[in-house]
Amino acid sequence: MPSTKLVRKYINVLSLCKRTIRLRRVGFLGVLAALISCNTLQGSKDSKPAYLNARLPVDQRVNDLVGRMTLQEKVDQMLNQAPAIERLGIPEYNWWSEGLHGVARAGLATVFPQAIGLSATWDEDLMFEVADAISDEARAKHHAFAAQGKRFIYQGLTLWSPNINLFRDPRWGRGQETYGEDPYLTGRMAVQFIKGLQGDDERYLKTVATVKHFAVHSGPEPERHEFDAITNQRELYDTYLPQFETAIKEGGAQSLMCAYNRYNGKAACASHQLLDEILRKNWGFEGFVVSDCGAIEDLHLHHKVTRTPEESAAISVKAGTDLNCGKVYSSLVEAVEQGLIDEASIDRAVKRLFTARMKLGMFDESKDVPYANIPYSTVDSAEHKQLALDAARKSLVLLKNDNQTLPLSKDLQSIAVIGPNSDQWLMLLGNYNGVPSDPITPLRGIKEKLPNTQILFAQGSDLADGMPMLNPIPAEVLTHDQQPGLLAQFYGNSKLEGEPVYQEINANVDVNWSDKAPRSDLNDDDFSVRWSGQLTPKRTGNYQLGVISTCNTNVYLNGQKVVSTPYHFRDEYGDPRTKKSEWIALDANQTYQLEITAAETYADAQVQLVWAQPPTDLLENALSVVKKADAVVMFMGLTPRLEGEEMDVQVDGFRGGDRTKIALPQSQQELIKRVHALGKPVVMVVLNGSALALNWEKENIPAIVEAWYPGQAAGSAIADVLFGDYNPGGRLPVTFYQSESDLPAFEDYHLTQQTYRYFSGEALYPFGYGLSYSHFQYSDLLVPSKVNAGQPVTIQVQVTNDSKRDGDEVVQVYVSSKTWPKNAPIRQLAAFSRINVSAGAANKMTLELPAEAFSVINENGDRIYLPGEYRVSVGGGQPDQKVVPTSNILNAVVHMIR
Repeated sequence: MPSTKLVRKYINVLSLCKRTIRLRRVGFLGVLAALISCNTLQGSKDSKPAYLNARLPVDQRVNDLVGRMTLQEKVDQMLNQAPAIERLGIPEYNWWSEGLHGVARAGLATVFPQAIGLSATWDEDLMFEVADAISDEARAKHHAFAAQGKRFIYQGLTLWSPNINLFRDPRWGRGQETYGEDPYLTGRMAVQFIKGLQGDDERYLKTVATVKHFAVHSGPEPERHEFDAITNQRELYDTYLPQFETAIKEGGAQSLMCAYNRYNGKAACASHQLLDEILRKNWGFEGFVVSDCGAIEDLHLHHKVTRTPEESAAISVKAGTDLNCGKVYSSLVEAVEQGLIDEASIDRAVKRLFTARMKLGMFDESKDVPYANIPYSTVDSAEHKQLALDAARKSLVLLKNDNQTLPLSKDLQSIAVIGPNSDQWLMLLGNYNGVPSDPITPLRGIKEKLPNTQILFAQGSDLADGMPMLNPIPAEVLTHDQQPGLLAQFYGNSKLEGEPVYQEINANVDVNWSDKAPRSDLNDDDFSVRWSGQLTPKRTGNYQLGVISTCNTNVYLNGQKVVSTPYHFRDEYGDPRTKKSEWIALDANQTYQLEITAAETYADAQVQLVWAQPPTDLLENALSVVKKADAVVMFMGLTPRLEGEEMDVQVDGFRGGDRTKIALPQSQQELIKRVHALGKPVVMVVLNGSALALNWEKENIPAIVEAWYPGQAAGSAIADVLFGDYNPGGRLPVTFYQSESDLPAFEDYHLTQQTYRYFSGEALYPFGYGLSYSHFQYSDLLVPSKVNAGQPVTIQVQVTNDSKRDGDEVVQVYVSSKTWPKNAPIRQLAAFSRINVSAGAANKMTLELPAEAFSVINENGDRIYLPGEYRVSVGGGQPDQKVVPTSNILNAVVHMIR
């Protein structure tokens, strides 16, 4: 027991600690421990605390810092919007930032192809380069924001990317965010992406990569807050976990996001099996776990596995979810008082969070943190623009090219560009996107490629019945006081209060200030704009008004609000999204009073006033255009307005972000057939985030290119391929089925026919498939005749380009065995490498196949190696497919012995 004099000293330093210590909660010894942690007993109050000493080990610094916090302060730090603790010098920090294929929702950024397109490159080196560029831009933007005192959402260094869920079914709307349907390909691409994000410094992290959504998560979107995904142990360890294990063990991801859904009855964010046993104990994960946004409240509101917020918070923290994207963890103080959780469990979570912040260098001088000095000029730099173009080129997959239809001649006198995806820049970006400075649509790309060719354009159809195209409202129908344009008034606050700082006339509403303000004398995070004037349509009929906006935007017609994007919409999503009104009847030459207000609060600022005009005969107009052209290029497919995350979409073929049909929408199919019937040479480019059932198109259209959502350089990349300036080499990371009837129910997570590893039918276009303008010949395959169970296998093969054109080939190795049980995969990808082979040249390849490629998972979830005969297939695609790639495929037999 300490002396009275010493106790009196402890009490006297209470004011120096500035802590609220509840004696009834921690007791006398707890008070002593807390006081000692304040560093007041270890020297003078002016000495540097341990947590600010960059020379000390990170764990020692973290323990010191967390030891100085009150329970309330600790709990506050477990929310994604973590407040500042001024007395400790801890700045405010929002943990939510995005970097899926470019820094997202934070203004200007280089936008690379959507994740599914990046995976279609089958290029691990490229994936690292892209992630490295993303993290460069994230660092530069973060420090620029912080220098101005901005620490809002999407401005941090903890990137909630990549999404490495298995794209098990093409109907999932978020599949575009993934690396496809194969665990091995996903794992390899994820490792490079994670390494590119986190950097290679021994001491500091460049950014934090967050793998998501753990685990067994791939729709349905409308039910995700209450859905229970059911599998057996074999399916869990065979399909749903391998890529996560690779990302943690080899990639070294420092963060993981748990999913919304339940898995086998247990909420994913409160699952001891997933977060404690598998993630931490079996895989050795030492980073932090963050909940998907709103997932903790789902426990009591939707899953009904708890009754109160306190219970939901307590069981989630105890299971291993350290950070709550949401507000439920605010109840953790009450949960402690109710005895649902102890403070030690909270300490554990908070220490994990501050370990990440320490490794990011947030408590060290910027001169000592190498990544803190990346200049802002790296954002949207020439190098990154070129990389976006390279990535877009490499992501394109040539699906069909009968009679060498492609490449098209540059000497054509006229070309008709037809289709709803021809000239929509926002569609190019997919979801979770940034805003590029100069996105290039396919129509623009072709015009720039062929400046002396007559380019004729017609939309041809809407994206789908009930989903009209929304285009900017043209200046010709907008006036103010009988003069062209709208009056724009700019305010020095986000509430349209007081007198305008200045005003001007804008031809229409189509502005993108990125992360700047309209003028330098305005605060770029606190301004607002009011546009006013008159709208005078030229045609009578039903119109649909909308806005593409990242601001809090409202549209009024004759004083009535017809469109609104409230703060919560912007705060939650941040990227440009369209909000539309119901159909409104407008009369030709009738003048309507129009007002648009937009309030900016932080990050990026973009507003575009759009409309869908009364339906015209889009089809007939397109046919008349086609008749005038020498050749036709059609840009069809989907859009992030139709497929994506938990969306308010209910049209034929689409439901809540997911798809119910995998063919093109009916209006597009009709357009394609009518154009084809005119007898002109037709090339079709599809832009989409998921597999399409292109059955009629495959039989009738001579050339088809899959372009995904190819990012800011889309038009240039597509034109390069169409006109022969780039030789396509992308490969499918998913199976293109003939029909949704080839698949079991979308809600069925048992693996029966989903993915190429289990699909016993005939694929329209198989996983791994893609053509080239070159042809490759495989020869001299060397495979050991016998291998030991549990050992990797090295093989050699020669790849010769026997054409007259340099080209990329993706060497793919698959393993299969008749000794595997019936419920095992039909075959599985074991190795791959994208290589460039010069015309007439030969490359000798050495590839190492991991031991796991010769194993299967049993019913208990254990990996087993079965002695017997294995087939190793090497070539430019899968063996035994009716659709063949531009290469031969070699097979060899390996005998596995114990």
